[in-house]
Amino acid sequence: MGWKEYPQNIKVRMIASFFNRAVSSAVMPFMALFFATEMSKVWAGMFLISTVIIGFIVNLIGGYVSDRFPRKRVLLVTSWLNAACFLVMTVSLFPEEKWIIVFAGAYILFIITSSLGRPAMHAIIIDSTTPENRKAVYALDYWLINLSMAIGAALGGLLYLHHKQELFIMLTVTSTIIPIAYGIWLKDEFKGFLEKKHKNVLVDLINNYRIAFKDSAFVKVVAGTTFILAAEFSLNSYIGIRLAEEFRSVTVGGFEIAGVRMLSFLNIENMLLVVCLTFFINRWTDKVSKQKGILIGLLIYGLGYAVVTSANTWYVLILFNLIATIGELIYSPIRNAEQANMIPDDKRGSYSAFSNLSFSGADLIARSTIILGAFLIPTMMSVYMGALVMIGTALVYTGLFGLKAKKRMRQSVLS
Repeated sequence: MGWKEYPQNIKVRMIASFFNRAVSSAVMPFMALFFATEMSKVWAGMFLISTVIIGFIVNLIGGYVSDRFPRKRVLLVTSWLNAACFLVMTVSLFPEEKWIIVFAGAYILFIITSSLGRPAMHAIIIDSTTPENRKAVYALDYWLINLSMAIGAALGGLLYLHHKQELFIMLTVTSTIIPIAYGIWLKDEFKGFLEKKHKNVLVDLINNYRIAFKDSAFVKVVAGTTFILAAEFSLNSYIGIRLAEEFRSVTVGGFEIAGVRMLSFLNIENMLLVVCLTFFINRWTDKVSKQKGILIGLLIYGLGYAVVTSANTWYVLILFNLIATIGELIYSPIRNAEQANMIPDDKRGSYSAFSNLSFSGADLIARSTIILGAFLIPTMMSVYMGALVMIGTALVYTGLFGLKAKKRMRQSVLS
């Protein structure tokens, strides 16, 4: 499937997200470190956990809104609000005594607005694809996401410590361009909006999600993905803080690599591997069964992150980060495509919002590792991380390929 054959909405989303993510990835991975440095570890952990809970609740509301109202309008409103939040965060960094409370408040508002608009964007992507081309679209999207994040990680590693203000100015500018691009090129072609069935909006929202919660196979996939992603998300929370404190600096060609730079290097390595290997591995996974691909990928992924969680030697970190990334490349496009295929046509916004519980839940677990890591030694944290991935693998596999999944597939074929 060539670039010219992709629907316009997919192109707009991928291009706009590429530039926005390239800049945001230069600062967002350092938020745990930023708040831990400016306040304290426990404060940072509790604050970031609260933002995850807020984001999840707002995300559910966003899914309902995206099924009830034009998705383009939802995206435009939330995108403009995102830009305003970044502007406030940028201004709060300029005083000699940083306005940390103002920054934290704007960060919470950003979590709210971005969580409100995210389901609409996911729903538009599913609207614009078919089961036949969905895996290819997700593979390309995954590649672009990681390319942009690699650029962002490189910017963050070089500029974060001494040029925070400049990075946030860049983020404000790019986030302002996004809604302009959406307004000009994004098409909202979906017409089958969900009808309001109850006078009380809260009752209508809860009833809307009751169907998703009753879909046990989908719930298993979401819960399993939560545990799996927690390992990856911990890289920029617990692992990042541990490296900043414990990693012994190494010098390569006169260039000193300390803990923060090692974290940036791991992020860059992960993303560059994705950029270089995505399509090669995707062709390989086309030749094996989906069940086999999921299991092999998650086994490799879990092993890699279990070791990275406690390792302090630079070459061990690099090697097992590589192993974890290869596992991610094998399992992720398969899981994304199969999960999207499970979603009913008229509830794409709500199901997408519910599926985002995996990201919110994983973020919550990852943030909590900051607190847990204050009481457990790193090797115990490795055991904990490996156990999470094992539980997640069992849930995802049974959800995607269990008896209820097979029954759903037969019903879709007959219909």
